[in-house]
Order: sequence, then C-alpha cells, then structure tokens
Amino acid sequence: MAGLDRVMSQVLHNRGVTNSAVLDYSLKNLLPPAGLSHINDAAEMLAEAITADASVVIVGDFDADGATSCALAVRCLKAFGMNDVSYMVPNRFEYGYGLSPEIVGMAAMRHPDIIVTVDNGISSIAGVHAAQALGMSVLVTDHHLPGDELPTADVIVNPNLVGDRFASKNLAGVGVIFYVMLAVRARLRQMQWFSEQAIAEPNMSQFLDLVALGTVADVVPLDQNNRILVQQGMQRIRNGQACAGIQALLTVGKRNPLRLASSDLGFTVGPRLNAAGRMDDMSVGIECLLSDDFEHAITLATELDALNRDRRQVEQSMQQDALAIVEKISINDAEIPPVYALSDESWHQGVVGLVASRIKERVNRPVVALAPGDADSEWKGSARSVEGVHIRDVLARVDALHPGLISKFGGHAMAAGLSLHAKNLEKFKIALLEVMQALTKGRDWSHVLLTDGELTADEFNMDIAEQLRQASPWGQGFPEPVFDGEFEVVEARVVGDTHAKLKLKPLGSEQIIDGICFDYLDQHAHLPEGNVRAAYRLDVNEFRERLSLQLMIQHIQ
Repeated sequence: MAGLDRVMSQVLHNRGVTNSAVLDYSLKNLLPPAGLSHINDAAEMLAEAITADASVVIVGDFDADGATSCALAVRCLKAFGMNDVSYMVPNRFEYGYGLSPEIVGMAAMRHPDIIVTVDNGISSIAGVHAAQALGMSVLVTDHHLPGDELPTADVIVNPNLVGDRFASKNLAGVGVIFYVMLAVRARLRQMQWFSEQAIAEPNMSQFLDLVALGTVADVVPLDQNNRILVQQGMQRIRNGQACAGIQALLTVGKRNPLRLASSDLGFTVGPRLNAAGRMDDMSVGIECLLSDDFEHAITLATELDALNRDRRQVEQSMQQDALAIVEKISINDAEIPPVYALSDESWHQGVVGLVASRIKERVNRPVVALAPGDADSEWKGSARSVEGVHIRDVLARVDALHPGLISKFGGHAMAAGLSLHAKNLEKFKIALLEVMQALTKGRDWSHVLLTDGELTADEFNMDIAEQLRQASPWGQGFPEPVFDGEFEVVEARVVGDTHAKLKLKPLGSEQIIDGICFDYLDQHAHLPEGNVRAAYRLDVNEFRERLSLQLMIQHIQ
C-alpha cells in the first residue's frame, strides 16, 4: 500500500487490509449506536431515571471486562448527574456468575428502582424474574450469545440478539455499555438536561481507556470497530489521560504508558485486574478503576499485584497436574482425543480457565478444566477452544442430547463456562467426548503456525520494530506479526527456571540479536544449539530506560 514499507504492507495484506483507509482509527469511523437493537429504549429508561433522581444498581461480572464495564457505567451515570448509583459484583465463590436470585435479594436491600447488568444477564432468567417480582426494572446489557430462552428484562441490549442489525457482533461487554451510555448522553442532550442543570456535558472519549482495557483483556475479535475503540483508548493512556487505576496498574506492572502496546493491556494490566475475581473479590479491582486518587489507586493496584502472584503459583501447580493427566489420556492407546476434560478435587475454581487455556495451547485441542464449586456437590468448569470448534455450540449439543447433565452454561465460540452436579462429572466427560468425536470426524488436527514470512538482514532494526509495535492494536482476529527465519545460536542460557535466553545471528548476517523463548524447557530437554529455524515477534525491549531490539520467540525447530 502507498506510503508503507514492505514489511508493514505485507503484514497488513496478510490480515486482509488492502485499503489504507481501514487504518483510519478516528472516532468518526465508529459505528453509530442506532444499529443496536433497543438501545433507544435503554437510553430513555436511564435518562428518565437520572431526571427523576431514581436509584440504580449496576451488577457486573468478576473478570476484567466486567470490572471495566462496571466502572464505566458508574463513572458515566455520575458524570451525567445521577446521585444514587452503586454497583455489585457476585463473588464467584459464593454466588457464581450473573444476576442470580440471591444477588437480586442482596440488591433489593438497597431499594433500587433499576438494576442494570453489564457483561452478563442474557442467561439470567430466574434473576430477572426475581427482580421484577420485587418491583425493580431490569436493563440487561451483555455480549454473550443468547440461549433459546431470553430473560423477561424490560430492555435487552446485546449485539448478538437474533435480528440485531449492529454490524459488529464482537463488542465486549464494556463496548456494549459504552454504546448505551453514548445513547443516554444523546437523549439527555435532547432533553436539554445538561444545560438546565448546569452540568458540563461529558466528552465520552474520556472513558475509552476503560473500553480499550476491557476489550483487549476479554480477547474478543478486534474487528475494525473494536480496533477504533482500542486505538483511541490506548492513545489516551499514552497521552497521560488514563484514569488513576489504569495508571497505577501499569506502574506496578512496570510498563511505560508512553510506549503502551495492546499486549501491555492483555498481559500486564488485564491479569492483575482478573486476579481479584479469580482469587478474592473483584470489588478491589473495580474500586481501583473508580479511584481518582493515584496514591489510593497504587495501594489497590499493589494488592491486585499480590493476588496475581498468588494466582500464578496456584496456576503453575494446577498446570503441572493437568499435564500429568493429559499424558495418561489416550484412546485405543494411540489416538489423541479431540477434546480433553480435566478435573481434580484440589483445583481452584477461579483458575480453571487459565489452565484450560494453557493446556489448549499445548495439545491443540479444546480443553475443559473443572474444579469443585462452593455449593455442595457442584463442579465449575471453564472451556477453551481452537479455531473451527465453537465450544459453546458443543456444550449446547451435549445439553440437547443429555438434558439435565449440565446445570448451566454459556459463552462464546472460543471460551465458555459451565456448572454441573458431581454425580454427572464422569457422565459429562463421556458425553462431551462422544459429541466432539461426531463433530470433528475427519478433521485434520495438525498444528499449522502461520507467519508473515522472513525478514531480510537489513530489516532487523529498531525502526521497523517500533513501527510494528505502534502500528495497530493487535489481538484476537488481528494477530500480532510473527516472522520466521534461520539463525545461528551464538549463546543460550536459562533464565527464570524454564525460559531460554538466546543470542542469535540471522544466517547471512553478522548482526547478533537478543532473543527469549518463554517456557522453552517445559517442552524441550536441552537448550537449542547450532542452526535453528524460529518463528518470532520483532519487539523492542525496554530496560532501565534503554531500548534494544529483541526477538520474542514463539517456536524453535
């Protein structure tokens, strides 16, 4: 494409970008809110609540998307002039996911006029009914795929509703509530609320740092609309305009906001925020995002950092257990199964999703990891899938063939959650295997690593590495560039127990470049030597304010 060098042109072409206009991430190109079904009803509902001085309780989810959604909803409604707005997040260990009747009972103690769900609610049939029976109105904002039955909420906004005309079905929960708040502001402006109340009309771009974080952390596909939301939010963070909580999380994660990349949100900020919901109570994370005092935010971010360290230790132990189980599983002593359902009574239910994800990467098969829940005889599971296998549809098929086997489930193509009774655990594993065998019969499971090709000797430079880092928000559906090539291993040593720290020389060049391959010794007995072929990301390492070229190695053969 005109104006772009060879490497960037090739990278974008490989991702289907043939027109440089697609790279215009200005807000004018954002899809308009009107395409979302029922969004005007939602705007009317909340605008009337604000002008009538009504009470609203936001009910969120216990992951990073839910936390950012909750913080955004509270911040927006307060900025719009609402006096009585609060939030609740179900503790996953006591109440599980979503707007349950138990959570409604707790919310009722605050006497709200309206309950607004963010990043949940589309499957909360009983919870919505309970709220309405107590005289509360319910607005459901969600992005998860709806089941056969919808809750009887007063209003539902979800781009994945049947018949919804919104062009992007990939909004995260925080993206959905952001659009709802855009519509609320427009309705209040139409009512001349801001001028009559002498309230400064909020610039909605101030909330895009939260949208960027939640969207990247939830690993939704970064289509054009999501890339605009993420790029605009990242730019605010780079400009020093992020909320105190995000600034604090970057600080404890030792990331420079001036050089922020989407990977910093996905692998540094997101996990620390998620750790609260996985290990303790997501309220700590939400309070961090709601804080306007940096010192207070640092205190909360430090607490989240400690929880994240605890999470890592638990995850590492569970991952080792899971790998031991995987090594023992076989069919006819030879064939690798099309799905792994792994469980252990000692596992932590808050970490099963991470374990499923790690094992999925190792075996290139869908994985369901299950742990005991808090209710008697209940097991909680988290599923992660691979391209071409819609894991929520797989669970739906199991449920259709074996009614009552799964207590409840929900999710996306690539990730889902479920719960079931202990007596059904082994039956579920058998049913899941049978369904997957039927659905994937004849499938080629060989793992193909796609790259953006080779770099020439003169393309190993800081300018191209920086250009790639800053070019676009990379993520799910718009992957970060990966290249391949042959190298001579000049030096190899172990760091951090399992990581391989390398000095590599591209064949045909005298340049020596640092490289690191994380968890290399988990899969290899010895450090690499001689000539190797590697797939890698071209990255910039920042250490003590010094920038240097570094290869982030994905695979070595």
